[in-house]
Amino acid sequence: MADGDIIFQTSTSTQSEAVRQATHSRFSHMGVIFTRGGDPYVFEASATVKYTPLRNWIARGRGGDYVVKRLVTGLTAQQVEALRVAARSFEGRPYDSTFEWTDQRIYCSELVWKLYERALGIRIGDLQHLRDFDLSGAAVRAKMLERYEGDIPLDELVISPAAMFESKALKDVSR
Repeated sequence: MADGDIIFQTSTSTQSEAVRQATHSRFSHMGVIFTRGGDPYVFEASATVKYTPLRNWIARGRGGDYVVKRLVTGLTAQQVEALRVAARSFEGRPYDSTFEWTDQRIYCSELVWKLYERALGIRIGDLQHLRDFDLSGAAVRAKMLERYEGDIPLDELVISPAAMFESKALKDVSR
């Protein structure tokens, strides 16, 4: 693993099953790896945008399973530094449980997408509208009702962990 690598997992959060059903993916959470003080951390959006020790992040996932991906082109030291600088602008922001495409609150895949886009001009994965996902599953319907109280913003732009995982801009580092 290296700074700037992107890590994916199946979260054990209450919304994980809804994300998995909506995206038809096993992955429901993600972040970016950065070394701090010689130790690996995951920069993630959970309750807030923060750095979580890698071992703790992995332990929170289902079965300790995760996949690490990297840009096909790799990253230069300057690009890693640009990602670190961009990360500072998001640190401490609250989690966005309604998946709005704003910077006030941030969800996991939005954080990673915006870091790469703003720091490096690289868009990993295609943005979609909420309506593009499979909203028919029971867990999805329950979360949508809980979060939107029947007024679902189907035209909201979103980026999913699945869209980023499937991006041709990334290659596997470890599975």
